[in-house]
Amino acid sequence: MNDSPNEPQSDSQSNSQSNSLSDPSSGFNVRRHLQYGHVIPAHPLALTPSRTLDERHQRALTRYYVAAGAGGIAVGVHTTGFPIHDAKIGLYRPVLELAAETVATSLTADPRPFVKVAGLIGDTAQALREARIALALGYHCGLLSLGAWRDATDADILAHCRRVAEAIPLFGFYLQPAVGGRRLSHAFWREFAEIANVVAIKVAPFDRYATLDVVRALADAGRDDIALYTGNDDAIVPDLVTDIPVTSGGRAYTRHFVGGLLGQWAVWTSKAVTMLQAFQAWRAGGSTSLPASWLTRGAALTMANAAIFDAANGYRGCLPGILDVLRRQGLVRGTWTFDTHEQLSPGQADMLARLPVLYPELVDDDFVDAHRDTWLR
Repeated sequence: MNDSPNEPQSDSQSNSQSNSLSDPSSGFNVRRHLQYGHVIPAHPLALTPSRTLDERHQRALTRYYVAAGAGGIAVGVHTTGFPIHDAKIGLYRPVLELAAETVATSLTADPRPFVKVAGLIGDTAQALREARIALALGYHCGLLSLGAWRDATDADILAHCRRVAEAIPLFGFYLQPAVGGRRLSHAFWREFAEIANVVAIKVAPFDRYATLDVVRALADAGRDDIALYTGNDDAIVPDLVTDIPVTSGGRAYTRHFVGGLLGQWAVWTSKAVTMLQAFQAWRAGGSTSLPASWLTRGAALTMANAAIFDAANGYRGCLPGILDVLRRQGLVRGTWTFDTHEQLSPGQADMLARLPVLYPELVDDDFVDAHRDTWLR
């Protein structure tokens, strides 16, 4: 089965599942765009040393992702920092608005389809408030975090998801337990797939069994229209190149991950785009053999990710690790987050400094150097 249809430049068809799935005025259809497969960086947050929003560098990051060829961005997600959802900090709307405005300006000269994904967290009331803000700012779908529902029953979580899906198209999210998620069964995802307004799922349990549970559940539900996006930063290439055997209605076929929504893709984004395009060309060409060099590069990417995400220390230095790579490229000023205890782990900075030497094929320093001054204007 080919679950990566050619993406049209315009599609004014309406979608009965949600008025926001298709925007006739722009010709943008979020479901079709996501099914094509894209690099979607999880957008970090640039702060000043006094931990206020660094608007100049925040805009530079967004410009970088657009220029790198990303098919969208996700804002207000874990990589952005969940504290911006706190009313006392008051940055949820400003950060989403800044990204939306910067995307619009950046695409003026060369318009193309681009999805804006808003992170949604909390109880149902909070998630609905955030969904309304996101829609008002032109966001196309919501990545729904279930971190606040770790001790809830599956039935309660599904009721929450259905309610939020009435307000905004959902980008489902299977988050690994190590950073706030919980184990969700095949039965959960089978029922989740019955929600009409689900457009994609970010599968990020960092667990092969759990990952395959989601793929099988979509097949069991007959939902070939829900795009599979990897969030498994430790297995990006294996997810993207593997055809997973499934059966639905007595028909045997395969599904595969069409793209990724990843914290890892917040760095070295232009190389991520080149990689995904290579995989898409390989699939389109009908070749049955994948060059072994891509599997080698996939292993290198996992090893680099271990340093960036601070896997050895339970991911405590994950966000500072992402920011430190961007700092070394001159795209942010420092590794500050709103959590003052969130810092690089001992030895992590030295590991990050060695990455361009160890894995030069992954790094896009030359691309950033050529455009950074323009992005920081």
